[in-house]
Amino acid sequence: MENLTQSHTPIVFRWDLDKTYLQTEFESLRELVRIPFEKPEDKVTIPGVIPLIHGLRRVAEAQGRVVGIYFISASPPQIGKAIRDKLALDGVQVDGIIFKNQLRNIRRGKFRNLREQIGYKLTELLKQRASFPPDCEEIMFGDDWESDPVIYSLYADVINGRVSIDELREILTTAEVDEELVGEACELAAQLEHVDSVRRIYINLERRTAPTEFARFSDRLVPAFDYFQTAVCLFSESILDEPAVAAVAQKLIEASAYTPARLANSLNDLRRRVRLDEPRLEVLRESLMAAALLPAPPVVVIPRPSFWQRAKKRLRALAQRWRHKPVVTAEPPAALQIDYRALMSEWRQLREGAVR
Repeated sequence: MENLTQSHTPIVFRWDLDKTYLQTEFESLRELVRIPFEKPEDKVTIPGVIPLIHGLRRVAEAQGRVVGIYFISASPPQIGKAIRDKLALDGVQVDGIIFKNQLRNIRRGKFRNLREQIGYKLTELLKQRASFPPDCEEIMFGDDWESDPVIYSLYADVINGRVSIDELREILTTAEVDEELVGEACELAAQLEHVDSVRRIYINLERRTAPTEFARFSDRLVPAFDYFQTAVCLFSESILDEPAVAAVAQKLIEASAYTPARLANSLNDLRRRVRLDEPRLEVLRESLMAAALLPAPPVVVIPRPSFWQRAKKRLRALAQRWRHKPVVTAEPPAALQIDYRALMSEWRQLREGAVR
């Protein structure tokens, strides 16, 4: 990633592969065994993800920013060719992809590590971060199937210095991460310069987890029911443009039985939960309505106010003008301190319950 040292702030998009990009099924041993034998054309993407990634690269390059798109997968490297062929089939240009060396775990008798994700993903994210320039921004994409919200948030707070090395060691130990991975993660974290580079974390609600479950992760993490919601958020932050959002909306209509009315419901749900740039959002709404991707608003005939209604409105305006009100400046919200120890304890209990 040597070319990320240009004058414009680089931006890196880091994607989980399984259940965030691909609709991978690995809940049973039979499904795990089947994965390496799937052909590229047999692998199915999450609706809307392909135009979203295309838009991310195109808009970043149009802004004069150098962009990197990286994937991390819990699948073994033996399926690497099929995955790369699938990405090429989708027209997705990738700057790097990491696979989990499952054969190495088997040879070393570390069978618990076959399904362990926290230590594996955190260590690989920290390794890769060391190759990025310190000033690059990161936007991360995961899902709610396993532990992406915890991993990505912990990664962000390790590299910005909010979680110390000692705290990291304790947190990973609480999660029963392999001792070797704990040591490696702590060593990598100690070598990194502290930067607040993770701008946003988007979690695809593949399991339809209630968004309120993610309140403890702060506003940095945004749960989304579909990639239209993700695209709207990215547009609100000037990471995507109108054509990119429209392409995602169109794909959901074509491939996932969405309708303009359903997209409108998705947008309204997002507006209730997430703080968006409303002036930009209004521009986007008009653009999507013009393209028939959102329903046009109903025509409402507003009767002309009577003489007495107009007079009362003028009197209220005059009274408001003469009334002096002190200006109250709101204090900025304090940064949310995430209780990773509690999260790891809960995660371990849920995992043990699932195993039983």
